[in-house]
Amino acid sequence: MMDTTYFGRGFGVMLFKDAYSGLNLYKNYVKTETNKQYSQGIEYLLQCGFIIRAIVCDGRKGLLQLFPCIPVQMCQFHQVAIIRRYLTKNPKMQASKDLWELTLILAHTDKESFEGGLGAWYIKWEDFLNERKTDDKGKKRYVHKKLRSAYRSLKTNLPWLFTWYDNIPLGIPNTTNAIDGHFSDLKSKLRNHNGLSLNRKMKFINEFLKV
Repeated sequence: MMDTTYFGRGFGVMLFKDAYSGLNLYKNYVKTETNKQYSQGIEYLLQCGFIIRAIVCDGRKGLLQLFPCIPVQMCQFHQVAIIRRYLTKNPKMQASKDLWELTLILAHTDKESFEGGLGAWYIKWEDFLNERKTDDKGKKRYVHKKLRSAYRSLKTNLPWLFTWYDNIPLGIPNTTNAIDGHFSDLKSKLRNHNGLSLNRKMKFINEFLKV
């Protein structure tokens, strides 16, 4: 599993964690996370002799496609968060409500059921999704842009949302929750030490993560 969290602007920690043992394997302090840094982290672990059975990560652009020879699982909770940003927790339109309800079962269903549900949703709402109106400049634009973006996100990321299901013997987690929980605990403890200099804060993080 790999993910990045931030402790203020321009100061983040990229962490690689073994899902089987729960051990933190590698960390890197970053100003902003990049796919190149994730790739370098994976390369470092391989050079250290680790065997990487699969990768679990968020869905940042280009990251899912970066490791063609390794099964990659997109964190399903990150996907839900993406859809929530587009639709909110309480969408008003029925099409949005239906898509949000489908999204909420993502982490609790199997691949065939979700794919079937998404396909059925599209068939039902295709005409609504493709509605356009003419703007003041005479150009036709889609009416339901956020709904289209939400659907496109699910459709585009679908090949990586059920990697765990396609590789059940590997025991791949479907989320990065183990890292996210670690980050939350770290931030909670750091809040008890407000005012630490950057160097002292890094020493605290080093000791907490033990990597």
